[in-house]
This record gives sequence, structure tokens and C-alpha cells, in this order.
Amino acid sequence: MGKIFVLDTNVLIHDPEAILYFADNDVVLPITVIEELDKLKRGNGEIPYSARHALRLIDSFRAQGKLSAGVELPEGGSLRVVIENKSHMTEPSNDNRIISTAVSLAFNHDNTKPVILVSKDTSVRIKADTMGIDTQDYLKDKTTVFEKYGSMMDDNGHESDIRSVRYLMAGDKIFRVYGENKMELIRRQRSVMSISPKNVEQECAIDALISPNVDVVALTGRAGTGKTLLAVAAGLHLVTKSAQNGSSDYSKTYEQVMVARPIVPLGNDMGFLPGDIQEKLQPWMQPIYDNLDVIVGTSDEHIDEKDTDYRSSDYLIESGLVHIEPLTYIRGRSLPRRYLVIDEAQNLRPLDVKTIITRCGEGTKVIFTGDLEQIDSPFLDAASNGLAYLINRFIQEENFCYLNMKHSARSALAEQAAVLL
Repeated sequence: MGKIFVLDTNVLIHDPEAILYFADNDVVLPITVIEELDKLKRGNGEIPYSARHALRLIDSFRAQGKLSAGVELPEGGSLRVVIENKSHMTEPSNDNRIISTAVSLAFNHDNTKPVILVSKDTSVRIKADTMGIDTQDYLKDKTTVFEKYGSMMDDNGHESDIRSVRYLMAGDKIFRVYGENKMELIRRQRSVMSISPKNVEQECAIDALISPNVDVVALTGRAGTGKTLLAVAAGLHLVTKSAQNGSSDYSKTYEQVMVARPIVPLGNDMGFLPGDIQEKLQPWMQPIYDNLDVIVGTSDEHIDEKDTDYRSSDYLIESGLVHIEPLTYIRGRSLPRRYLVIDEAQNLRPLDVKTIITRCGEGTKVIFTGDLEQIDSPFLDAASNGLAYLINRFIQEENFCYLNMKHSARSALAEQAAVLL
């Protein structure tokens, strides 16, 4: 027996094509969902894009018949838009109207199918549950692959069930492993822009970040593990050290380090902040500026190493070596020969990650950093965010590396706070 899935608006914002992924079951959209999508469709950014995409897809099924009566979906189920006039809730909010629609369907004597309300909003699921309605999160892109991989390997095994880049510690040697256990010895204690690794995890991260054979890197871990600092430093290292003919280490060149992080929620209008776009971005991007200051503010003892002649992070930006970009405006662009760093990627949706990677032109490398235990978006969790989704889909690709960094390098106090608080 099939089921009836009532979808909340946030499901279609998360995945505009969600109506297609419920197999041969019936999908019901309360009219309130259509009204909310209509309000969200205006403007630029990922949320308006998702709203428009969802509405166009729903509209395309009108050619098959009346949506109020139900039309057939490609997988054999049906799509129906329902107008619910009677409210089963005391407060007439949009969430409550959606819940009320599910209640009416569930307790309709003519209905013999189980009714399930699908929402990414925990409060909606809780309220629906108190009304006797079965609920669930949107499950299509949930994954726990990130829990299995990402750690340093030892002599006991090579994790031969995946093909992406991983690292093996054997004695005092570190090997880069990829494909079906192909191995290469990596150089130990390699520094970038006078930033030296403080532990073995950072040594592996630096190797992945500068390796010309790794196009996509995912670095996860708690605050203070050095994810963003190493990613930006490695990018500057590759941009400022132009490729040398015949050099296997630097066979790729990058024109610019581009750094971006989501403004949570992604797509929010920044008009409430004063100033031009750079001034509006300043509060959101300050951690990036802090990392640039650490990189260019190295002590005088390192100057003779000639890793950098820059004394100000402002110069890196003004000269074009570093560009800070809001993710809101990345759609439609083509980004060739960039070293692209996406910070706080755990706050991205799977659709956002797809948008970013499909913007990458020839010769671009993209780095995603984030803490899967620290998600700020109200409709994402550790198993459904874009960073976890990326790891799940790329884990079998030889040009991908996922590292979960567990050891704090910021300070003993930061490590203590991460453990205790």
C-alpha cells in the first residue's frame, strides 16, 4: 500500500525537485506551500532560485491534468495541490495550516493510506506529532559516510573500499594512497607561506591542498584545527609561486585565491548593513581577514625564506591575489584557474555545493572547510548538509580528498574548551 507524503515549503527550498523522489507514493502540496514559494521567488540568491525552480516544476505537471485532482508523477505516484479551509490548530500560521492539511488527510474516512508530513523544521515535526501525524525529515540526501572515513590510516588497513585520496602512517613515513591502494611517499614537514604543520593531520592536509592531482578537498574538524588557515595559506603559496616548467610539484598554476563563506541563511539580503558590498561583508568575512593577517604577519625570522614580501592583508586583496566573494552572487559565473576556498561549508545545502562546483572552470581547485558539529542553518543537520553530501558523492573519486582533523592547533585553551564545553 502506498503512502501520502505532505511536503513542507522548506523541503522544496532545500531540494526544488523533491516531489520527484517519493517513488510510487502520493505527494500532496498544501496551497500554503505554493503561496510561500510565491513570496520567496523574488530576488537573487539560492532561496529565490529554488522557489522559482520548484514552482516551474510543479507548473509543468499542469499539462497532464488538474493539480487539484492529482496528476501522475514519472515514478508512478501522483502530485496533488490541496486547499484546506478548515484549521485544526488555534494559531492560523502558515506552519499550522500545513499541519492542518496533513491532519485532514490523515483522518479522512475515505483515505486508507498512511499520511506522513515531511519537513526540515523540527518545530513543525514536533507539533504535527502532537496532533497524531507521522512525520519525518527529508531523507533523500541524508548520509553518514563522513563518520566512517577521513582519519589517518595505519598499517592495519588501506580502506580499499574507497578510491579517493587518503593517508597512511607507516613508522615515520606518510604515504598518499589513492585508487586501488596506489601509494606515493609524501614529503614531511612541508610549510606554506611560512605556516608550518603542527601535527601529522596538518601535514596530510597541506599535501592534499597543494597536490596538483587533487581537485576537490573537504576538511572537517572542530574550531582550531587549522582548516581555513591551511587552505588559504596553501592557495597563496601556489598563486605566489608561479609554476616552474618541468616541476612536478607545481604543474598547475592559479591566478587568484578566491575565498567565500555562506551568509547564514544562504541568500539573505545584506541591505540592512550600511556601506558597499565589501563593507556589508566585513562582519561575515572577518575570520578570513584574521587568517590573512596570521599568514602575512609572520615574524621577521621568516622573511629571508622569501615565501612572502607582503606586510598587509589589504595588499593581497587590493593586488587581486585574494578575492573575497559572497556565495549569494556566484550563480552564473565561470571561475577558471582559481584556488577556491569555501569556508563554513556545513551551512550549505546539497544544491549549493552543486552550484559552486559547477561554476569551476578549467584548472580550478576547490576546498570546502567546515565543522559538521556546528551547523547554524535551522533546516540542516550533520547528515543532510552540503558538506556531508559532497563527501558522500565524491568519496569514490581519485581527485578528491576528505580529511577529518581532530587535533586542535590553536592553543591548549582552545583544545580544552572544545573538549569540555
